[in-house]
Amino acid sequence: MIIEHALLHVVPGRTDEFEAAFADATSIISSMPGFVNLTLSKGIEHPDVYLLLVAWERLEDHTEGFRGSAEYQEWKALLHHFYEPFPVVEHYLPMLKMASITTNLERSVDTPHQCSGRA
Repeated sequence: MIIEHALLHVVPGRTDEFEAAFADATSIISSMPGFVNLTLSKGIEHPDVYLLLVAWERLEDHTEGFRGSAEYQEWKALLHHFYEPFPVVEHYLPMLKMASITTNLERSVDTPHQCSGRA
């Protein structure tokens, strides 16, 4: 599994529109082969900046499969006009995942902008 990382700088004043468009776009990406899950987080210090983390089974599922698909053109039409500047996308190999024993992990899974693909 690999993690796609992108900091999304949304044009100020357009965050509500972006969040609505992103909610629509999740059905596109979650239907793609190799998609595992995604998390979209909104910046606290910079509320126009979002952190997008997408887990893919393989790097090629993102770089060739998704980006080379007709569905990507739909994703692009829904979202890319919100970004200024356009995000740099990088990929990472997970090394460590840790959670507090007292943390309610279910609470973090039920956020509005998190979705999971097939198990």
